[in-house]
Amino acid sequence: MEPEQASMGPVTQDRRGQAARLRDARSHLRQADPVLARLIDERPDFDPRGWMAGLPPMDLYGALVFQVTGQQLSVASTRRILARIRALFGGHLPSPEELLRADPAEVRRAGLSGRKVATLRDLAERVSDGRLSLAVLSDAPDEEIMAQLTAIPGIGPWTVQGALILALEREDVVLPGDLALRKAVRSAYHLDHLPLPAEVTAIAEAWRPYRSLATSYLFSAPAETGDAAQVAPGEG
Repeated sequence: MEPEQASMGPVTQDRRGQAARLRDARSHLRQADPVLARLIDERPDFDPRGWMAGLPPMDLYGALVFQVTGQQLSVASTRRILARIRALFGGHLPSPEELLRADPAEVRRAGLSGRKVATLRDLAERVSDGRLSLAVLSDAPDEEIMAQLTAIPGIGPWTVQGALILALEREDVVLPGDLALRKAVRSAYHLDHLPLPAEVTAIAEAWRPYRSLATSYLFSAPAETGDAAQVAPGEG
């Protein structure tokens, strides 16, 4: 082993590995889609996870709480509600057990609908009683995670897709039902209409296996102008 390689710590090695993967992903997307090529070349210093800078670190459970809270809401509104939820629980997102001990009416007063409170309590019950192991699920393939979580009423594909990106950093995820992404695709691809989710899915086929990175590039422009309307289709 070369001396300089031997002196690298695990953090440095991981950062170099991430940088190499990002270069490979950008190269793939440039070749696969001329629209993505333009977006990538216009922003050589783009941080694909920069849009998450204002969010607290989240495991899979926390990301699901965030996503359920954000259904049919803007990111800004979601953050305000989450801040009120954290205030109810001593400055942090509640654990499943804390959520189940809380008065549902008090949780609703933070800004959640009755349906969202019911969904979060159902999720918390499944985690607490062992029917759902998020630690085990976090290592499962995307398709298995999707199948298990969408069995919970009120959790649909959009909610799980967002959690896959937020918490698990999965590389090949797209949110075709997200209104902000559909608007970004319309603008970037110069479409004369707002694309349906099926159209976004079809366009995104060219981005495999790096659909998450392509999605981040498309999300970034509206996010910078404050127009990142994180909106899900009706779920559950």
